[in-house]
Amino acid sequence: MARLPRGSQATLSDTASLRLRAAWLYYAHGLTQKDVADRLGIARSTVIRLLDEAMKRGEVRIWIDEGDRDCIQLALALEDRLGLDEAVVVPGVDGVDETAKSVGMALGKLLSDGLTDGITIGVGWGRTLTASLASFRPPRREGVRVVSLLGGVVEARVTNPVEYTWRLASQLGAECFFFPAPLLVDSADTRDRLMQRCGLDRIDRLATDLDIAILSVGDIGEEATSLSRALITADEARELVAAGCVCDAMCNFLGADGATIDHP
Repeated sequence: MARLPRGSQATLSDTASLRLRAAWLYYAHGLTQKDVADRLGIARSTVIRLLDEAMKRGEVRIWIDEGDRDCIQLALALEDRLGLDEAVVVPGVDGVDETAKSVGMALGKLLSDGLTDGITIGVGWGRTLTASLASFRPPRREGVRVVSLLGGVVEARVTNPVEYTWRLASQLGAECFFFPAPLLVDSADTRDRLMQRCGLDRIDRLATDLDIAILSVGDIGEEATSLSRALITADEARELVAAGCVCDAMCNFLGADGATIDHP
């Protein structure tokens, strides 16, 4: 049986068959225009023309899933209101852990595409950040540094500053810098002594010159990380709520206006 040469544009390039094959490979299989051209043995410019023609003929229809419409509208509204470059909103789910997984999945995908060579990344910790590792698939990067922005905790689980920082750095092939001090100390004087005498000033300098900071904002309810890890007591949590606290960002307790709550 005679086989038609793949590069025979004179017989194939203007046919519906080739046009639909190009559209299927590009839209359904996710190939790049170059990959489609190589697969079909035609020029990339021909692929562009075929895809455009398929769209005009109504052979390709693109729609946005109705389930994501509200999320996209909310994301655009947030960008406009807060002056954000990009916001990502995910559908709501029941339960703290499921919410963390949902947001974490979106975070992992966002980071996979957004990190570049030579950057310094500061990281917090929490359920959401740990969940992001499940969808984090970045290419190996050169000259990247990952810096923990929080000290350690006594009760170590999967969700802890050291584990998240190390796993993120490992997946990137990056230098890793831990913060070898307690997350919370008894006084400002103890904090200052640790910073001055234990080499933490170097980590502090790195943390003030970040390209990206990855952190999560937690609630101050009964399932809050700060309560489950005994970082604060239930009485302290109630006092914070009474003072107007609505959330916790890296052990900084904030009000609805984003200002730090004045609490001893």
